[in-house]
Amino acid sequence: MIRPVVTGTPVISQVMLIGQAPGIKEGPLGRPFAWTAGKTLFGWFAEIGLSEEAVRNRVYMAAVARCFPGKAPSGGGDRVPDAAEIARCSKHLATEARIIQPRLVIPVGKLAIAQLVPDVDKLVDVIGGPHRGRLGGVEVDVIPLPHPSGASTWHRTEPGKTLLVRALATIAQHPAWQALVALEHVAAPAAEVRA
Repeated sequence: MIRPVVTGTPVISQVMLIGQAPGIKEGPLGRPFAWTAGKTLFGWFAEIGLSEEAVRNRVYMAAVARCFPGKAPSGGGDRVPDAAEIARCSKHLATEARIIQPRLVIPVGKLAIAQLVPDVDKLVDVIGGPHRGRLGGVEVDVIPLPHPSGASTWHRTEPGKTLLVRALATIAQHPAWQALVALEHVAAPAAEVRA
């Protein structure tokens, strides 16, 4: 079955967000993080200065796999993309990084994190702090986030809850994120004047 390719708004940005793969709702809606996990994710970003609209228009949003991989055989959620799917899409991800040259990459969830911070078995070892990574030959700052899935309790229980707060604070302090927040504050008054 051929499923639609899901991509974010094509913008040149100092910040790149990488998810795992679209869910079943994202294909028909034509945008990443368009359902329950997106509501949680954009809520986190609103806490550190950017609305959903600003993130969608100013952050380059990509994914490890670009099409919905299907449901897990167990019926317990979406299937994690397999190695062949990851390999096919990795060329796109590397090319995107070379084109936009991000300063900050925010991988969301374990599969996305593994593309930039390999050999990490546990989220507690990687969430909460900055890391250096390489994507498409580009050296980047990496600040991972847990997956905002409603099925996951990791970000709602300790130590995940505290580590998430720390990760969001680290993102908020990054110069690339601060530049986007500054743009949001400049654009908001201009929009209010036109209204």
